Amino acid sequence: MDESDTSQGSSASELISRRIADLGDWRGETLGMMRRLIMEADPDVIEELKWVKPSSPGTPVWSHDGIICTGESYKGVVKLTFAKGASLKDPARLFNASLDGNARRAIDIHEGEKVDASAFKALVREAVALNGSGKSSASKKAGS
Repeated sequence: MDESDTSQGSSASELISRRIADLGDWRGETLGMMRRLIMEADPDVIEELKWVKPSSPGTPVWSHDGIICTGESYKGVVKLTFAKGASLKDPARLFNASLDGNARRAIDIHEGEKVDASAFKALVREAVALNGSGKSSASKKAGS
């Protein structure tokens, strides 16, 4: 088994907690807050740390019947990328990055920015529902 690609269960949660703590600044606080919102929105979420390699500590991934989103931190932004974001309704217009792709959509959070917690949790729940529906991408609802 190659654990360099993915870690599951409590070990992944511990590694994600350590990763957040190691950031030690607003990015860690922001990623930690978004993680809490994901877990509040879906108590059955599975945390994984994927794509670990010597040059990268890995990427936190939250899944439920498929990937919901990933959480990455860069120098100036915390990025939450929803794997099937293009298929989700986003009435609060949280998605502000990766808007041109056919599948993914992302939320870039800069220092000092706040995300609407209830709108974000609704987006997570919608992503879980889409994953559970077995559809790889949702088509426009008939009759809308």
